[in-house]
Amino acid sequence: MGRPVSVEDYRRIAARRLPRAVFDYVEGGAGDERGVARNRAAFERILLSPHALAEVSRRDLSVPFFDRRLPLPLVIGPTGLSGSVRPGADLMLARAAARAGVPFVLSTASTSSIEEVARASDGEKWFQLYVLNRELADSLTRRALDAGFRTLVLTVDVAVSGRRERDVRNGFGIPFRMTPRFFAGCAVRPAWSLAQVRHGLPQFGNLVSAEAKDASSQALLMLRQMDASFSWDDLAALRERWPHRLLVKGIMRAEDAARCFACGADGVVISNHGGRQVDDTPAPVDVLASVRAPEGKAVLVDGGFRRGADVVKALARGANAVLLGRAPLYGLAARGEAGVDEVIRILEAEMDNTLALIGCPRAENLSGEFLA
Repeated sequence: MGRPVSVEDYRRIAARRLPRAVFDYVEGGAGDERGVARNRAAFERILLSPHALAEVSRRDLSVPFFDRRLPLPLVIGPTGLSGSVRPGADLMLARAAARAGVPFVLSTASTSSIEEVARASDGEKWFQLYVLNRELADSLTRRALDAGFRTLVLTVDVAVSGRRERDVRNGFGIPFRMTPRFFAGCAVRPAWSLAQVRHGLPQFGNLVSAEAKDASSQALLMLRQMDASFSWDDLAALRERWPHRLLVKGIMRAEDAARCFACGADGVVISNHGGRQVDDTPAPVDVLASVRAPEGKAVLVDGGFRRGADVVKALARGANAVLLGRAPLYGLAARGEAGVDEVIRILEAEMDNTLALIGCPRAENLSGEFLA
């Protein structure tokens, strides 16, 4: 295969370089994976309506975002256990995001700790919070605040874990379970295996650091067993405790988005967890059109973004920015930190090309007028 020129090219390289169980963890979804497929298919149904004879000799991909401008309408989203793809993955993702001038969201289930990521990158860093239990959530929130994270992203679509059959069949977990099937997959991926052995097998960085060593919480996090009693009142209480920007991720109804804003959230992320929780939900980009943010608030979206044109379509439907999940991991698996840079540049080039071809010189001017 020659030089990769698309996110799909990086996906194919990732499939060749990762053990089957690890690639399946990245790629897989809940149940029959109809939700994963639906997320992608939604972009095929959304068509663009080019405007003729527009002056597009110069294009501007930057967008207003709260109190700043993002040079690209992208955020590197939270991905748990990214160290299973490549050692040091969270640090690489954070540095790549900083170079691109976009935020990076560190997962509670990261394999590097809050403090390690804070030291590794001077870019804008957000922390994604799973509420495993109230005491641990408070501790993680304090640590993120002390480390300089100024945006908290509360994920609310994991009251229980989705049933991801690929992971069940593969016995995927942390620590790695050295079953004959897993060992056979590692044996045919020697470069991946040697890197993991050399750097140490991945662990939940936020739960094995000096600040937190809790075996029971590690088990709950691997199973995605969250505090299922967390409710609207608890969101309001978190809003009172967290002094900076608060986003709520995992919203799939306009009514829930409005209630988040009423509770004081600064933004919502329309998300079905990449199709990894409930198999039969709409694609987030289809829900997006029904959600409107009050003045000064933001609506973000994730789920299935593989092309710059996908990002353009989401902005035209009203998103302020897009979170990327699997796409940066494909680049990471294929070519390490440089691969993440390259994936971002590919999406940037595709967005720029799409804007020119539909007659829209500025990304912030995208609207329904550019959709068929």
